[in-house]
Amino acid sequence: GWEGKHGDSFCSLCKRCDNIPEKYGEKITLQQHNLTVHYFCLLMSSGICQRGEEDEDIHGFLVDDIKKEIRRSSRLRCIKCKKVGASVGCSIKSCRQMVHMPCGLEQEFIFQFTDLFPSFCKKHAPSQSCVSSPSLPLSCSVCLEPIEPVLSYNVLKCPACHGSWFHRNCVQHYAHSAAMFFFKCTLCNNKDQFQQEMLRMGIYIPERDAAWELEENAYEDLLQVYQHCDAVKCHSHKGRKYSSQSGYFEIVRCKLCGSRGTHRKCSNLKLYESDWICTDCKAAVEGKSELSELNIIIYTCSIKCIQYILNCSSSSSLSLFSRQYVPATSPELLMDLAHQISQQQSTEVLVEDDDGVMEAALRVLRQSDFNPCCTLSVKFSQDKHSNNIRNQRRFLRCLVSKLQMSEIFEGPDRSKNLALSSKALRDDLYFEVGSLLALSLVHGGPPVGFFSPALYHSLFNYPTNYRPTLQDLGDTTFAHKIRQIAEAKSMKELRMAMQSASQYLEAAGCWRKIRELSEKDMLVEDVLNFYLIIRLQLPLQRFREGLRTLGLFEQVQMCTEAFHSVFCGPVERLTAESVMELFTVRFSEEKEQQEKENTTDLLTFTTATDLAPSIGFHPTPSISFFSSPDPSCAFPQSHCDANHLFLPIQPSYELFKKHLDYTVCQFSVMQDI
Repeated sequence: GWEGKHGDSFCSLCKRCDNIPEKYGEKITLQQHNLTVHYFCLLMSSGICQRGEEDEDIHGFLVDDIKKEIRRSSRLRCIKCKKVGASVGCSIKSCRQMVHMPCGLEQEFIFQFTDLFPSFCKKHAPSQSCVSSPSLPLSCSVCLEPIEPVLSYNVLKCPACHGSWFHRNCVQHYAHSAAMFFFKCTLCNNKDQFQQEMLRMGIYIPERDAAWELEENAYEDLLQVYQHCDAVKCHSHKGRKYSSQSGYFEIVRCKLCGSRGTHRKCSNLKLYESDWICTDCKAAVEGKSELSELNIIIYTCSIKCIQYILNCSSSSSLSLFSRQYVPATSPELLMDLAHQISQQQSTEVLVEDDDGVMEAALRVLRQSDFNPCCTLSVKFSQDKHSNNIRNQRRFLRCLVSKLQMSEIFEGPDRSKNLALSSKALRDDLYFEVGSLLALSLVHGGPPVGFFSPALYHSLFNYPTNYRPTLQDLGDTTFAHKIRQIAEAKSMKELRMAMQSASQYLEAAGCWRKIRELSEKDMLVEDVLNFYLIIRLQLPLQRFREGLRTLGLFEQVQMCTEAFHSVFCGPVERLTAESVMELFTVRFSEEKEQQEKENTTDLLTFTTATDLAPSIGFHPTPSISFFSSPDPSCAFPQSHCDANHLFLPIQPSYELFKKHLDYTVCQFSVMQDI
């Protein structure tokens, strides 16, 4: 048997006592052989291989082989510490550099934990390439400390999104903790490509479950909710720890920290109210707390971390079973999110006219007490015939149209990318537009339909193998110059095209010497990556945060394929055929009456929208018929709240069409007022 925790004994290969698993691997001692080694020292030693079974001696390394390797290395001197025992050599045959494994790390050796476990000295080590150094200030995506975006041994980046940068030590700690099942890019969530690149760059990824999943009862305390009334005066006769299932004596917890509580009765909350903020959090939010700004930030981040861990612990163990219950279509997914919306509470939205829709939406969003879970009560100032469902659909339809034309987007219609605007960043407009799009979709608005494939990929990493194309740039001067580079058929044409676009290439960090015509494809790809992805990292981050409103972003990430048509279109308008597919027609029970109803030829349907909401129609649209003593006064009627159309039975199609045309015209006039 062997044990892995002997801090005082030194490794027989590297002669060090350090016990740092993420750097040197597990420290293992075979007491009966008086032998201690670091696991990584064994893996990387040049003169030994695993000849045994996995459970034999030390993970398949036989004791006799280990002793032979110790004797072999005892004649080799380390280039770093100048002592003998250097068992690790550069895998390039012509290179003679030898080191102890820990000395190799200090000499910027790269050890690849794949295949034959090769090692490479600083001169022959693999490196990463980058199209340019981003101009925006960056931070390490793990420790969040500032990082200089210059690739080196100690600075690595994600190969998929080009936006995540890491300190080597930070990403190694992250890999050791998350392990193979959870180790992925912290920004774009890419897993396969990210892991392959990190392995290539010498990051060790354990083949096990995440460290937090292996701790026994690690989340036991987190599964217990706070159950105590902290009001100045508690009115409960059963004590401060008593909580009823519902009603005035149910304990409501602070929605920010969750570590304070109150009975509804004790804080004068209404029976349906569940949003309550304790005095400590309220003081911190309003800036009246004695806490420093740094403490407030740490406090808020701690809450978010706890929420994240809870989400992981509650979902990861059940992911294999819950996956089959996730609805397959975007309307079903949006309907799940819509269950958060309260029908008892509403937010009033006052709109002058269609042109003032976006201003009204931003005004409501910026209110300090705005709650996205409240029903939107929309009122147009010049609309005398108030119908909330009709007004809401009109409002959301106009809002999506206005958002498409906002300053944060650029490119052709129905294929927009994010534009870089310092003013929009300063005003946090990227977050606000993302939040409004999420609100629109969950509250029953039309499909977005104007994202370019490149923008959808940048946000949700779908399709995973998508590469930006020239079509994503639209019809701009910049796009024209890059097309000239792509279409060059000779080196002379290529040089002329590059000279014409030199300002753009220099700004993107892509100005370089081209020796062969075939290199133009990589040049164009680098420019597109910079223009559509790298330079937009901060706008993309804020836009994602906005899309998290009502949980939309997380839901889209789970089912990126289902939502692709919602964001990227094309948006199909309602036609006579599509309307009829939506309807359930309720015929009369009498056969004689049914014959009259079947002869009614419906070609137009009066709705509050000409676009089907992304969430679908609820309840399902339906039609019924009615008879009138005086057919000349019988007009179609629509109940938008119930998605129901009442059609009169007329003696002739001509009279039916005349009355239907009149009704539609009247509705159109009312919409334009």
